[in-house]
Amino acid sequence: MTPAPLAARLRDSNGPLFFPVTAYGRGGAPDLDVYRTHVRRGVEAGAAAVFACCGTGEFHALLPEEFQDCVRAAVRATEGRVPVVAGAGYGTALAVRYARLAEEAGADGLLAMPPYLVQAGQEGLLRHYQEVAAATALPVIVYQRDNAVFTPPTVVELARTDGIVGLKDGLGDLDLVQRIVSAVRTEVPGDFLYFNGLPTAEQTQLAYQALGITLYSSAVFCFAPKIALAFHGALTAGDTATVRRLLDGFYRPFVELRAQGRGYAVSLVKAGVRLRGLDVGEVRPPLHEPPEDHVKQLAQLIERGYALLEGDA
Repeated sequence: MTPAPLAARLRDSNGPLFFPVTAYGRGGAPDLDVYRTHVRRGVEAGAAAVFACCGTGEFHALLPEEFQDCVRAAVRATEGRVPVVAGAGYGTALAVRYARLAEEAGADGLLAMPPYLVQAGQEGLLRHYQEVAAATALPVIVYQRDNAVFTPPTVVELARTDGIVGLKDGLGDLDLVQRIVSAVRTEVPGDFLYFNGLPTAEQTQLAYQALGITLYSSAVFCFAPKIALAFHGALTAGDTATVRRLLDGFYRPFVELRAQGRGYAVSLVKAGVRLRGLDVGEVRPPLHEPPEDHVKQLAQLIERGYALLEGDA
């Protein structure tokens, strides 16, 4: 764990946020050597941070000891060059356990994912995340999506909680996000972090950027880092022509392909990593692999994306 505060390191980041897939070997166990290679290549390519064992990394499918091994491997692979944020989830007791395992493994922070299954009220959600934050010295980013959707007053209380430094939005309700940002800005001094956490966030980042939210996760970075970096650079520089060219020629077709299968936000990304030459294995059940035709379409899309970059030269 590096001494620099996580919030400051993320706020000053100048690249996409990298959510690596978890590599599995032939026997189905995590392949830590391949995983370290995947993480190291991402850092060397220009990732601003590594979010290990989160949604794209199949947090749901990992045993606690596998989770800790992978987080530790990510920490070693980054060598302190960028922060490592680890997932934590399920019910409160298990989320606390994963938080402590991540801290022991050397992570710099936590992405606290929605509680398992239950539809909880605002009071229960607030208590859940406050207990997770109190259980570890690691700064916590709360993930809004699915069954964990917050009112602005609840996010104000989260922002006032020691250890909670940000909110990642995977819901996509921009009206709600704007009201949350406004409420926290009005009532809580300091800089609370916000992230666009929608699948293929590049597709919606223009809208989030208009709300002042510049941080976003990039699944595409896993298998096509040059495309992800080119988009990030164009967005940062206000290069509208390049942003539109990549949205129209690569990201929109990719999102449409991703929509053709359940779980493709993970399995299609993992197929992309394999297509680019790193054997990270298949996804674990209950996710499933995309059929050959969809993988072929993905390969064609990747080539099209790189061709668009060549056109920039």
